[in-house]
Amino acid sequence: MVKMTEATYFILVALLREPLHGYGIIKRAGEQSSGEVRLPVGTLYSALDRLSETGWVRVEREEIVNGRPRRYFRITDEGMTAVRAEAARLQRAASLVTGQIAVMGA
Repeated sequence: MVKMTEATYFILVALLREPLHGYGIIKRAGEQSSGEVRLPVGTLYSALDRLSETGWVRVEREEIVNGRPRRYFRITDEGMTAVRAEAARLQRAASLVTGQIAVMGA
């Protein structure tokens, strides 16, 4: 499994509950990261294209809003597997650090 970028991780996490369009992903990623992750639109759509190519997300539907297409993205089973693996990797890394800090008494 390839280590994910923070943007990729939070995009996938944003899609865990329901399909979202681009602005919804940006908003949810910001909320879920307590404002630490800010996804520029260009970054988001480049990442979504890559995630679609890897099979981790797919376009669920498209609708026209104010004359512009709005695509809704859904995480796939492969994307769920990938985000679970990354969450476990991050948890192991955090446990290593917090364990060492506890031993040092800091």
